[in-house]
Amino acid sequence: MSNHPISIKGVLVHDGHVLLLLNERGEWDLPGGRPDPGEDHRAALRREVREEAGLDVEVGAALEGHLFEVLPGRFVRIEAFICKLIGTREVTTSHEHEEARWVSLVALGETTGGYRLPAGYLGAIRQAIDQPRSPSDRVV
Repeated sequence: MSNHPISIKGVLVHDGHVLLLLNERGEWDLPGGRPDPGEDHRAALRREVREEAGLDVEVGAALEGHLFEVLPGRFVRIEAFICKLIGTREVTTSHEHEEARWVSLVALGETTGGYRLPAGYLGAIRQAIDQPRSPSDRVV
């Protein structure tokens, strides 16, 4: 188990697009955040996505976690999950982010498509796309 703080992130893919949020560092981010003490990770992610983007999600499979260096020498353990949108895809951005975009998976392509996106987040998106699923749950 890691001694680093944990941040729970959601890979929310809908109609061939993934939700990205622009943070104060000018980086594109996945929705999510830190769980409250004793809070279940999936419940924390549902809460965070609702707070940051005004969306309701169903939290699915866990993806491979990774360490992320937020600032030089300051690491956070990222635990990402596949999320499925429930209801509208109309985003209401919170004060925590400057912008929200549904970015085409095709635009991300083999690189980040011009988006300043941490490598671990891109890896989580690729993991989510590659997850086996039923034909009705296909993301692309």
